Amino acid sequence: MPDKVLIVDDEPDIRELLDITLGRMSLVTESVGDLASAYELLEKKTFSLCLTDMRLPDGDGIGLVEHIQAHFPHMPVAVITAHGNTETAIKALKSGAFDFVSKPVDLQKLRDLVSAALRLTGQQTNASSEPNTAQPFHVNISGQSSIIQELRAQISRLARSQAPVYINGESGSGKELAARSIHLQSARAHGPFIAVNCGAIPAELMESELFGHIKGSFTGADKDKTGLFQTAAGGTLFLDEVADLPLHMQVKLLRVIQEKSVRPVGSQVEYPTDVRILSASHKNLAEEINEQRFRQDLYYRINVIELSVPSLRERCEDIPDIVQQLLSRFAIDNKLNETPEIRADALDMLCKYSFPGNVRELENILQRALTLSENKPIVPENLDLSQKTTAALPVQNLQQTTQTLVSDPTTEFKLGADFSLEQHLESIEKRAIEQALLESRWNKTAAAQLLGMSFRSLRYRMKKLNLE
Repeated sequence: MPDKVLIVDDEPDIRELLDITLGRMSLVTESVGDLASAYELLEKKTFSLCLTDMRLPDGDGIGLVEHIQAHFPHMPVAVITAHGNTETAIKALKSGAFDFVSKPVDLQKLRDLVSAALRLTGQQTNASSEPNTAQPFHVNISGQSSIIQELRAQISRLARSQAPVYINGESGSGKELAARSIHLQSARAHGPFIAVNCGAIPAELMESELFGHIKGSFTGADKDKTGLFQTAAGGTLFLDEVADLPLHMQVKLLRVIQEKSVRPVGSQVEYPTDVRILSASHKNLAEEINEQRFRQDLYYRINVIELSVPSLRERCEDIPDIVQQLLSRFAIDNKLNETPEIRADALDMLCKYSFPGNVRELENILQRALTLSENKPIVPENLDLSQKTTAALPVQNLQQTTQTLVSDPTTEFKLGADFSLEQHLESIEKRAIEQALLESRWNKTAAAQLLGMSFRSLRYRMKKLNLE
């Protein structure tokens, strides 16, 4: 049975254009010219999608968006806005609209929008008819605390939209996991999910990485390169640590979002893009704007909807579930016959620890403990939490406390047959890196800056010293 689309617009020419276009897509349409008629049809018939103009004789299209969200939450609604009226489009997206298209209507963009919306409707129909089907985000985001259940509900709502989402939260709290969950439940789930750490790309290469380049555009460009925006076509582009973007790149990103097209380095041609942008940062973007390190206009474009990911210490009751999930994953990764066990007193110790590095730190602690346990149940001694007491201290005392971790190295050894200079230097290096990670709340990019080294060098040394 063909999908049915409700068209609400007071201009007969627009209604006719949409009728013809959607009819060629084998869709059934019903058109009305005002809100009252739309409300009446919605009560009598079932639709898979609604397309509505913003300005109608008897009201605002936003009212229809909110009505559909309240009474038909699984039906996508897209709005038709006046050309260049981005503020109105953003208001509609905040109200729950799936997406928007501007007048004069670009028919290819309209077809793409309708196809994506109907894919979302089809996914929701299949999910309701197959209640036992596992949802990927339930597997990944563990826990049953009220705060995590609300996070899941928010993710489910955000997945029904194409609006840009800004995800905030501490380092290691699971911002990328939340972004993947939005993608997997969205109409773009069939497309790629491309994640990029904006703080890990050298500034001079960032434009080429994001937008691509053509052969000969600069020294070393010996062939054309496809940028991440084009690689993510039809899917989702996740910009992690977006606050680390240089100002000149923020300007270029703003243009790409506004124009929905990219121009590769060295090219005179712009290419249309079809990506949903999700972004994240552990930094406070409002403070970054005040310090003039982040553009306010870009902030409003990427932060149409905001999602907050809670820290691990805000949901301590979820730690047992997360521990079990991580141990099960380690068993698969290491091809173990059985899932590793953890003793009750060790688990209790983890539940009382405040985890400044959040889930990422918990994962590192368990990986190290699993190695030390030598195929036996993990015990408190394997966790080595005695070295991490600074985590329970207030942030203002953190720097003062961590300074004691690196004492005078010349007083910590005795020369002799058992002395190893290499091991001694590694221990100093390890403690310095641990201090930097603590002071930066396990943000590797910030830790590398504190240590005066590149992000890549820090990552290499952490791997060498078994700190990952």
